[in-house]
Amino acid sequence: DKLVARAATLGQRIGDGLRQALDGVAGVTAIRHHGLMIGVELDRPCREIMKIALDRGLLLNVTADNVVRLLPPLILTDAEAAQIADGTAAAIRVFLAA
Repeated sequence: DKLVARAATLGQRIGDGLRQALDGVAGVTAIRHHGLMIGVELDRPCREIMKIALDRGLLLNVTADNVVRLLPPLILTDAEAAQIADGTAAAIRVFLAA
């Protein structure tokens, strides 16, 4: 079923979308992904971002105090992957602007 390849493709798509949307944004220190495990490292604790994201219809997690973690399902469509990247980037921008 080529599930590993599909996870890699979707993870790359989300990672690239986040990089494009957050390029040059002060406070973002790294964007990493391995398949559909995606992390955006910030320069400060960011637990409050979970509420910002939830208000926007996104479910994400914060680990290590300063890493926004995404673990989207493999059944994601390409359009949903773009939506996740855009929505997550927007929530991060709102958080960092506060």
